[in-house]
Amino acid sequence: MKLTGWTAPGGSEELALAFGDGGTQRLLVLPAWFDEGNKLRHVTIETMRALERLGVASMLPDLPGCNESLAPLDKQDLPSWRAAAVEAARQLGCTHVLAVRAATNIAPDLPGWAWVPLAGKSALRAMLRAQIIASKEAGNAETSDGLCERSKAGGLVLAGYRLGAEMVAGLAEAELPHSALTSVTQAEIGGPGLWLRAEPEHDQAQAEALARIIAAGLLA
Repeated sequence: MKLTGWTAPGGSEELALAFGDGGTQRLLVLPAWFDEGNKLRHVTIETMRALERLGVASMLPDLPGCNESLAPLDKQDLPSWRAAAVEAARQLGCTHVLAVRAATNIAPDLPGWAWVPLAGKSALRAMLRAQIIASKEAGNAETSDGLCERSKAGGLVLAGYRLGAEMVAGLAEAELPHSALTSVTQAEIGGPGLWLRAEPEHDQAQAEALARIIAAGLLA
């Protein structure tokens, strides 16, 4: 594993994790978002390690506003993230893509896989639901419609993430895009979806299973 860099369309300098460097094919890995990203980070990294052992190179870029990025998250929206994913694929020399969960919404036009893809509107709905529960425990009554309306004035903080008004509005309308990505179901991987756990956990068997599926398609 090594660190490399790339430049997002907005001009921010971003980091990427690189695993492997051989062959003519390279996989762009677009991680899950927000709280799901925290819960799936370990299994995503271990999938890339497993792919390297199988002879597949892969790249995991930071999207603007995420992880080590200095770009403000509340200035990002779905079009800016889509543009960033396209540019990361170009600069990092990626030929295929693995989109994890909601990242399927911004996958560039490359062949590849979507691991249990999640529509943007479903991702937002889950975050709104969590916020409503937290507010209720604090003695405040809130609704999804009320939160979305409030976001128009300056965005929202959901699950600890400050999302701008344009990101909230984009997610609220985002259906899963039509793409050529092969959907990988959790039944194919085995075990429960780690994004459903209350705390981040790891399952090496899931990482190995996902890596085998991808390597079988790339190296056939």
